Amino acid sequence: MKHLLVAMILLTSAAFAQSGAALYQQCQGCHQPNGAGIRGVFPPLAGHVPEILAARGGRVWIIQMMLYGLSGEITVGGVRYMGVMPGYRHLSDADLAALLNHISTQWGNRFPTGQRPFTAAEVQAQRAKTMTAAQVNAARRALGLR
Repeated sequence: MKHLLVAMILLTSAAFAQSGAALYQQCQGCHQPNGAGIRGVFPPLAGHVPEILAARGGRVWIIQMMLYGLSGEITVGGVRYMGVMPGYRHLSDADLAALLNHISTQWGNRFPTGQRPFTAAEVQAQRAKTMTAAQVNAARRALGLR
C-alpha cells in the first residue's frame, strides 16, 4: 500500500510538471524558451523568479500577477521594462499552480529554503480578489521589487 501511494505521488508530480512545461509554451514567445526574456522588452524569469519568491509577500504577488497581469514600468537586474503582461484568469487553479511550479524550478531557478510547490488552493485564494494590472505593479513596488 505504501509503495502504491508513493507511486501515485510520483506520477501526479510528473504530470504536474509536464503540465507546467506544456503551459509555458504560451509564455515562451515573450520570455523565451530559456527564460531569458528579451532585454528591455520582456523581463527574464531565469534568476528573477527566486528573487520574487524570496521577497516578503512575493509568493502571493506572483500568483496575483499571473491572474491579473502586469502593466507599467518595472526594473529587473538593472534593466527597465515598460510593457503589459496579460492575466491568465482563464486557466484553472491547478494549471496556474503547475505553471508557477514550472517557472520556479527551471533555468537554475529554485524555491527558497522552506517553500514548497504552489498549490491550486493558493491560486484559488488569490482568485477571490479583484485587481488591475496597474495595481499588481503597485504591489510589486511595495515588495521592494521595481
